[in-house]
Amino acid sequence: MKRIILAAFLIALFVTPRQDLLAHCEVPCGIYHDELRFELIDEHIQTIAKSMAKIVELSADETVNYNQVVRWVNTKEAHADKIQEIVKQYFLTQRIKIAAPDDEEKYEFYLSSLKYLHEVLVYSMKCKQGTDEENVKKLQASADSFKKL
Repeated sequence: MKRIILAAFLIALFVTPRQDLLAHCEVPCGIYHDELRFELIDEHIQTIAKSMAKIVELSADETVNYNQVVRWVNTKEAHADKIQEIVKQYFLTQRIKIAAPDDEEKYEFYLSSLKYLHEVLVYSMKCKQGTDEENVKKLQASADSFKKL
């Protein structure tokens, strides 16, 4: 009987689809590396900007290579998703407290943090919707403003 249970467990272990691991835990462990997240966000923004430029360039060709255009669109959207994931999974759930603090100075920091993180989420979404470089500039400005806090 034990062998059957063990065999069933092993089969379930190897047959069950696995999910990707997230970059940070929800224990919370208290180990934070904000600078790394800022660097990742900046790198994702650069990739989004490059993707947009390539989409515009490839779309203007006389014979459009739609496979390449689709690849750049997918790349742009994947990197915007990664920014949103960092903001939601790391900053909003790990670094920003749920309740607004009583201290006025901390309260202002709290509101500013929420404002800039919300802007990063919105401009990431807008970058997914098109190739307007203004959205990339606004995304970078919001990310930089949050970083300065």
